[in-house]
Amino acid sequence: MADSITHNQPLSEENIARQLKEIAHGWAYPSRSPVLRTPADEGLDYEDVTFPAQDGVPLEAWFIPRTGSDRLVICNHPMMFNRYGFPSHLEPWRSFGAASGNTFEVDYVADYRILHEAGYNVLTYDERNFGLSGTGNGGLNSGGRYQARDVIGSLLYVRSREDLRNMAVGLFSRCNGANANLYAVHTQPRFFDDVRCMVLCQPLSVGSVMKRTLEGMGLGERLDQLDREIQLAASLTFNQMSPNLWARSVQTPTFVYQVHDDALTTPADVQATFDAIPIEDKALHWIRDTTKRWDGYLEFQRRPEPMIAWFDRHMA
Repeated sequence: MADSITHNQPLSEENIARQLKEIAHGWAYPSRSPVLRTPADEGLDYEDVTFPAQDGVPLEAWFIPRTGSDRLVICNHPMMFNRYGFPSHLEPWRSFGAASGNTFEVDYVADYRILHEAGYNVLTYDERNFGLSGTGNGGLNSGGRYQARDVIGSLLYVRSREDLRNMAVGLFSRCNGANANLYAVHTQPRFFDDVRCMVLCQPLSVGSVMKRTLEGMGLGERLDQLDREIQLAASLTFNQMSPNLWARSVQTPTFVYQVHDDALTTPADVQATFDAIPIEDKALHWIRDTTKRWDGYLEFQRRPEPMIAWFDRHMA
């Protein structure tokens, strides 16, 4: 999500209105980032594949086979990221996270190697409007609502392939992709009947990050005004883009992890999402001693044991 901007001088109403419109437009139409690496960079054999989302948007993906395994993990990614990750060590993408210190590369290809070494096939795709996948819904952002159709498309694709349809399936989803999973579960739960488990990295309410953004600008009292601007730009309100509601429909064992002191949100937001999950087979893992959200995105490759244990337990 967008970083905060700090201003020392009082702003006129005209300037405040202009900045809120700019934030809303920038959020409503997020930019793409390049796919800089492939599984071959980690010594992995893979297939370039494409499949349609539930509504037909073409999605570009990699399938990484693990010989002899009947377990498959489907991975997706945060907003503006793609299946490779995010080049926040390079401009112009570096500026996206610079104010909160998120200026280091996020490379998800290493995650796929770890999953492969742990005995899993991997399918990872670019969500609509990101990476190399097609444009859907006019390129508009949605807090994961439209990408829920991509989640379902990935499940339909797996069930359409003779070599994959009988595999145990788990979902590994990050931020916007985690929101997409939760919205798909909430609106179309029948597609998740045979999904063994989910690992959700840093699901996020759009209103929570926007509140922190405005606080950093000294405009914390303007949240309702920004909510209206985003509705005018993207036809959705903050209340319509919160996984706290969608999580109430989860019936799949779910592991959630999050940077506790993430400068872009609050622990209360993720705690509310976790608390809303109505089953006992769930876990919440906090990442401490950092305020950088990107550290959460790299947690799996730094300390994969809890997540691998979750997949192993539910997909044996």
